[in-house]
Amino acid sequence: MSLATYDEARPWAKAIREEVLERRMPPWGAVKGFGEFRNDASLSEREIEMVANWVEGGAPPGEDIYLPPVPGAAPSGEPGAPADAAALELGIRKKLERTVVAVGVRVEGGEGWQWAQVVAHRPDGEFIPLAWVQNRSRHQPRDYYFAEPMRLSKGTEVQAASEGGAKTWLLVAR
Repeated sequence: MSLATYDEARPWAKAIREEVLERRMPPWGAVKGFGEFRNDASLSEREIEMVANWVEGGAPPGEDIYLPPVPGAAPSGEPGAPADAAALELGIRKKLERTVVAVGVRVEGGEGWQWAQVVAHRPDGEFIPLAWVQNRSRHQPRDYYFAEPMRLSKGTEVQAASEGGAKTWLLVAR
């Protein structure tokens, strides 16, 4: 379905409401409170409430003066993507052989995966939750960019776990 215009989206209002309430729309699998991401496409509670109220109120059209500009060509790359990052494949455990600046996590899996979780244990004992991603949509974003890059020192152990065979990578600045 197209959501480019009101006329195209309006017939789908109830379906949109359900998908938004179930947090399947917009597609974003990262669990709130387990890492912060600059490319977070999820809706806030207030935005979810606004969509639900719009549908319950009959899904009226808005004022033309509030319409955003017509989009041009899609920008290349994903919002928040670092210009240059390398991907370190994670198994169940990976001990870092050098200090790295982590900029995100990549999660990739086939149809059957349910969730993936990535955490770091620094040599000083500090535990850092990096990402917990649920497979809520087959259009799931692959990369989750941290709100702020984080320095992980040599000897940090990065652990990945998943249900259903998701593969994970730590994205690091070069």
